[in-house]
Amino acid sequence: MDTRISGKTRLLGVLGTPIKHSGSPIMYNFCFDYYGIDCVYLAFDTDESQVKSTLDAMKRLNMRGANVTMPCKQEVARNMDKLSPAAKIIGAVNTIVNDNGVLTGHITDGMGVVLDLKDHGVSIVDKDIVLLGAGGAATAIMVQCALDGAKSVTVFNRGEEGVKKVKHINEKIKEDGIACNMECYLLAEQDIMHDKICSADILINATSVGMAPAQTEKSLINDTSVFHENLVVYDVIYNPLVTKLMKDALENGCKAENVIGGKGMLLWQGAGAFKLYTGLDMPAQELKEFLAKREKEDVEPLADIAENVTY
Repeated sequence: MDTRISGKTRLLGVLGTPIKHSGSPIMYNFCFDYYGIDCVYLAFDTDESQVKSTLDAMKRLNMRGANVTMPCKQEVARNMDKLSPAAKIIGAVNTIVNDNGVLTGHITDGMGVVLDLKDHGVSIVDKDIVLLGAGGAATAIMVQCALDGAKSVTVFNRGEEGVKKVKHINEKIKEDGIACNMECYLLAEQDIMHDKICSADILINATSVGMAPAQTEKSLINDTSVFHENLVVYDVIYNPLVTKLMKDALENGCKAENVIGGKGMLLWQGAGAFKLYTGLDMPAQELKEFLAKREKEDVEPLADIAENVTY
């Protein structure tokens, strides 16, 4: 029996379906224990049709907040009292904060990448960024980079729909007075891609190309001459830990410390939400050690912490 739970204990959770696989309860409950915060975090199986009644229950039960995964991110965004700037632009929510009955929706998916880069000593401020993909994860990343001070974000996507989507997001960003220059091209426009990456500070892959088990020998970068000593290469994929994109970057001039996989992004997404809930910094180093120990004991891999960021 957990004697920490009392009549004053506040509830948080993760909403989505399926949800039994979620590692979020492990992560957040560790952090609450670390600080001695009187909160407990559970998983609640919730589909889109149940979102409104679940949000009403959050208010009624005075829950402090919740994370949101598939398939509820967009429906939750439509039912918030307030939205953060990033959530408003994207139209999706992965973190809800309850302040005295007022539910505010946030999106920390892109924040996870920005914070992970910072953890590796890389700032996105005033940087030229090339982003591969325009799906859910990529959308969150491009918006967060723009909000956090990137000089430019150039997106390359497979289809025309993604190009149109980025143009629409760029219009919203300009309306909000954000100075970041955002462009989008098709992946087929290889000459433009070559020039953009050669002059970029950071290259981010936000697609599933390179992911295990089916695509481990694939990369969207065919011309390895684009890699250079000053380029930071970030791949959101965390399985395998080293993707073909990362291998190619390492073998063609990029510094080892500047080639980064997506495993840390999972933790830093949670760190963003934890700060919104508590005002405190997540004990990242201690959590890393705790999760590494669990992984070594084959209890639960860090990869299971990830929530689906497609929306």
